[in-house]
Amino acid sequence: MNRKNGWLALLIPVLIMAANLASMGCTPESTAGLQVVTSTSLLAQIVERVGGDKVDVVNVIPPAQCPGHFDVKPDDIKKLADADVFLMHGWQGEKFTEDLIASADNPDLSVHRIDVKGNWMTPQTQAQAIDLIAGIISQADAESSADFQKNAENFKTSVDAKGAEMADKLAGANVSEINVMCAEMQAGFVKWAGFNVVATYGRPDSLTPQVVKELVDKGREGEVTLIIDNMQSGQDAGAGIAEELGSARVILSNFPGCYESTETWEKTIEYNVALLLAAIGR
Repeated sequence: MNRKNGWLALLIPVLIMAANLASMGCTPESTAGLQVVTSTSLLAQIVERVGGDKVDVVNVIPPAQCPGHFDVKPDDIKKLADADVFLMHGWQGEKFTEDLIASADNPDLSVHRIDVKGNWMTPQTQAQAIDLIAGIISQADAESSADFQKNAENFKTSVDAKGAEMADKLAGANVSEINVMCAEMQAGFVKWAGFNVVATYGRPDSLTPQVVKELVDKGREGEVTLIIDNMQSGQDAGAGIAEELGSARVILSNFPGCYESTETWEKTIEYNVALLLAAIGR
């Protein structure tokens, strides 16, 4: 080996090492944050508000889609494979998550079911969920716990204020005088709003001709003037009932981000209340 080739042989490993060090230095800072995957936008918007810039959030199920009819894609598996924390609901329709977790094959993944009772669009339930999620991500990133707790308290204050504002609007419109029929998934929110719920109904596939007839009979007897459907569980489920009763109909969302400019809980409840008041002409 001549002197030139000898120097080249020594130089190559040095260049490779330098390149590796340079590539390590170019790693985006965002990857240093807590990596959280959520199954729905209900969870995602809370993590984003509580975690701030210390958490990177990726959501799985689009807000307009029913969690019970979601098909896992390869990209969803990749999301969990790279995550630190996975937050999901304990709903019956979310059983797909078991296969998703297993397919991700991530032994370091921390999985949490957020089993909060009640409709998440009511202020009380939203506040409970905020507390639970703040506790989980605080445990996952103890150094940022103080920031997470502060953000959570600010978020709950905003939820209380918006909830009170919406409740005043609804009370001012005397909605307790309105007899309604609604999708089961909206019952908790509609009762919180103050409407008189005469009956509820399930998903479209449960509405047999006999069931529809019974609902129409209840609607006539109860003088129902408004049908309230749920976007995610079948937005047209009550359409036939409304037509038979000659009543108004509205479609609400249980998930932030379903409609344009409704990416937060506050904007979603405001949108839902506006739809309800417009439907009853108040």
